[in-house]
Amino acid sequence: MAVPTFVDKVTLHVKGGDGGNGIASVHREKFKPLGGPDGGNGGHGGDVILRVAPEVTTLVDYYHEPHRRGGKGHHGSGDNRSGAQGEDLVLPVPEGTVVRSRDGELLADLVGPGTELVVASGGRGGLGNAALASSKRKAPGFALKGEPGDELTITLELKVVADIGLVGFPSAGKSSLIASLSRARPKIADYPFTTLVPNLGVVVAGDTTYTVADVPGLIEGAAEGRGLGHDFLRHVERCAALVHVIDCATIEPGRDPLTDLDVIETELAAYGGLEDRPRLVALNKVDVPDAKTIAEFVRGELEERGLEVYEISAASHEGLRELSFAMAEVVASSRKKAAPAPTTRIVLRPRSADGQDDFTVTHSGGQWLVRGEKPERWVRQTDFTNDEAVGFLADRLNRLGVEAKLAAMGAQAGDDVVIGSVDDAVVFDFDPQIQTGAELLGSRRGEDDRLIENHRRTNKQRREDLASKREFERTAREARTTGRVAPDSLWTDEILSDEDGDEDE
Repeated sequence: MAVPTFVDKVTLHVKGGDGGNGIASVHREKFKPLGGPDGGNGGHGGDVILRVAPEVTTLVDYYHEPHRRGGKGHHGSGDNRSGAQGEDLVLPVPEGTVVRSRDGELLADLVGPGTELVVASGGRGGLGNAALASSKRKAPGFALKGEPGDELTITLELKVVADIGLVGFPSAGKSSLIASLSRARPKIADYPFTTLVPNLGVVVAGDTTYTVADVPGLIEGAAEGRGLGHDFLRHVERCAALVHVIDCATIEPGRDPLTDLDVIETELAAYGGLEDRPRLVALNKVDVPDAKTIAEFVRGELEERGLEVYEISAASHEGLRELSFAMAEVVASSRKKAAPAPTTRIVLRPRSADGQDDFTVTHSGGQWLVRGEKPERWVRQTDFTNDEAVGFLADRLNRLGVEAKLAAMGAQAGDDVVIGSVDDAVVFDFDPQIQTGAELLGSRRGEDDRLIENHRRTNKQRREDLASKREFERTAREARTTGRVAPDSLWTDEILSDEDGDEDE
């Protein structure tokens, strides 16, 4: 199989780098066994960026390597050290590259050197426990996980940015014309469809410098897939003008300059979007005696149609100077009307699952389905092996209003609540709580009382238990001092076990 050297359409699979995880760490120093949380944040993942590079003229690199991903963020570490950021992956593309989604939706049209598109953002790094500390949660025993980077499939289409587009039948002399006008050296031969890929040439006419694009020849029925030219007509969409190159020396039966022009215009109309482009007509090969006669015969009728007509010969260079200056005049006029394309930076941000900023709740198949950008992102950040982290997630969902909406829609305790898409959904048992914070007073580090079935005393009850415990200890000390036996213990194992976890002591 031949390896293509010119590729103008590819499918590219991109993924932003995953964010690094935060870390739960406690500062330890001599004589300071618990110096406070010092877990650092994870680094952000690297973005995948498309950038217009003038030196790139084809998408062939992405034809061979269609899978690209940004650098991963590093995990945080102790002593408040954040993880390193993942490296951005910059993909150079030719000017005129059109980016579409897998479904064909237009995402960006990259025109102008240096224009960038952040096509896949890297995931954010997770917060360490130092960043999660607050006045109430002074020593969090958990950290947040890094988010995965965006992942999507896109299609890149190249539309060559040229000022003049040459169109015509195969073997009409388009490649010879571009070779005569510029230093381009396309393949030239005496058989149809010599040109298999678009050719570009730079032409200088007076003070104007412009580019000319030559596309594969059009034939009748190209709109239905015949020939090659219809696939490449996208490359003349950006041209300021079209030049009909007509072969006046053809010996094929049923062909003449007027018929050829009508056929090409019919195919251009079938393609669409080119009706407003100025037209010039180049009657080629007038160095042949019979062709010169035919050109003089049809010139008057073409001018009656309002077309500018030039009799040329790509072989002898007859009429090329007049044609090149006519094209330069059209280009200069078009450039005065059009504002210069600015260098921009475009960031592609995927929509949330439901198209809204918050969340939606639906009931299906006996389950409550919660969808939304925030809830799904928070679930991805949660370490479900840590009870305190799960309690923190519950508080975040409660503050967002998920619990209240579930209750308002009739959810009962014990119902299944599914958060996330089908591929990475997490199922919870609905257990409504009063929001008191993941740092419920008296709970141990790394533990949330709401996750322990027999551990649901209120703060007031815990304070009363603590006061009773201190009274017992005072009585026990007096008994030891006087030699009397202390009264029977009033304490359950549960209360005695709370000594390490109550912050009011």
